[in-house]
Amino acid sequence: MEHLAPILLGTPGWGIVLTILSYNVGLLIQKRCGGLSVANPVFISIILIGGFLRLTGISYQSYYLSAQFIPFLLGPATVAFAVPLVRNQKHLRGRTSPIILSLVAGSLVSAVSGIGLVALCGGSRTVAFSMAPKAVTTPIAMSVAQTCGGIPSLSAVFAIAGGILVAMSAKWLFGRSKITDVRAFGFAAGTAGSGIGAAHALAFRELAGTFAALAVGFNGLFTPLIVPAIASFWPR
Repeated sequence: MEHLAPILLGTPGWGIVLTILSYNVGLLIQKRCGGLSVANPVFISIILIGGFLRLTGISYQSYYLSAQFIPFLLGPATVAFAVPLVRNQKHLRGRTSPIILSLVAGSLVSAVSGIGLVALCGGSRTVAFSMAPKAVTTPIAMSVAQTCGGIPSLSAVFAIAGGILVAMSAKWLFGRSKITDVRAFGFAAGTAGSGIGAAHALAFRELAGTFAALAVGFNGLFTPLIVPAIASFWPR
C-alpha cells in the first residue's frame, strides 16, 4: 500500500476523510455488535488509522497536518455540551452544593489515584504528573502536565486512553453496582472520562449528557487547581 502515500500526500484534506471514514466504520462495528460499549468507535478508529499509516508508510505528522481542522473542532464540540445543559437546567436547581462537593472529590481522587498508580509501579515523578490530569480534556491535561513538570504528549495519551476506558466500562460498572440513576451515570462518566465519557453519556440519554457536560466543565476548572497544589508538596 506504500504506493498510495504520494497520491494521498498530494491530496488536500485526506486526513479528514480518513478520520471520518474510520470513525463511521467504528460506529458500524459497534452497531453490528449490538451497541456493546467495548466496541468503542473512538478506539476502533484509532486502531484503523494507526494501521493505515503503518501500511502506507505515512508519518503521523503528515496525517496531523492534513487533519488539523478536526482538533480545531474540539473547542466548538465541547461548547456544544451546553445545549443539553440548558435544556435540562431544571434538574440542576437546588443541587449546587452536592454537585460541587462531588466534583471536587472526583477531581481529587482522579489526580491522587493517577499519581499513586504510577508511584506504585515505580514510575518517575515526571510520569506521575503526566498521569495526574488524565480526567480532563486533552488540551487542559497537556497544559497542567507542562506546568507540573510532566510530559504534555504523554498526558494527552493518558487523557484519551482514560476517556476510552470510561466509555467502554461505565455501563458495565454501573450495572454491576445496580445504580440506575442516569444523572449519576452521566456525572461519573464526565468526571472520569471527560469529553469521550460525556459523549458516551449523551448517546445513552440526554439527561446523562447534561450531568456529564457539567462534570466536564467543572472538572476542567478544579483539576488545574488541584494538581499543581499536589505538585508543590510532592518531592522532586
